Amino acid sequence: MPVPASSYRTPARLIHWVMALLLLMTIPAGFIMVQEGIARPLQDTLFIFHKNIGVVLLVLAILRLGYRWRHPAPPLPATMPEWQKRAAHTSHLALYVLIFAMPVVGYVRVRAGGFPVEGLDAIGLPGLVPRSEGLAEFAKTLHFYGAITITTLIAIHVAAAIQHGLLRRDGVFSRMWPPVSGGTGS
Repeated sequence: MPVPASSYRTPARLIHWVMALLLLMTIPAGFIMVQEGIARPLQDTLFIFHKNIGVVLLVLAILRLGYRWRHPAPPLPATMPEWQKRAAHTSHLALYVLIFAMPVVGYVRVRAGGFPVEGLDAIGLPGLVPRSEGLAEFAKTLHFYGAITITTLIAIHVAAAIQHGLLRRDGVFSRMWPPVSGGTGS
């Protein structure tokens, strides 16, 4: 069955859902790993996971932005109120900014703090940030508030998707679901 022109193509859908899954794993890992009283082996595992998935998310975000540049988002339904279209645009823009900013700020926090990023170290990428406790603390603060903000935006995004998919059934949710489309949409 062909995908309507108002739907995303399979590559956009797959990148979206892979990123969603990774974000939904790395956000709680990030909040748990900094809690007092966590067993050190678990904490170390969560730190390694969180840092390296952050790198993967940044690479996927770059791929996603490149794909989006070549294949713009399909239009929202004409029946959707204008304020909802503006809210969707604004929240998506904020999510894109944070999806890029969080790995970069996390990287700065880690490298300025003198810590490894195992995946990048394994491929020989040199540290791009000088060691600086002040910079590390500043980046840590930005990363913390960014985590609160992106978690909130994701919750709003999920609530909006549920509202469109289950309550309104207006085709907005089906633009991105299922992850693999059957046709050529946008």
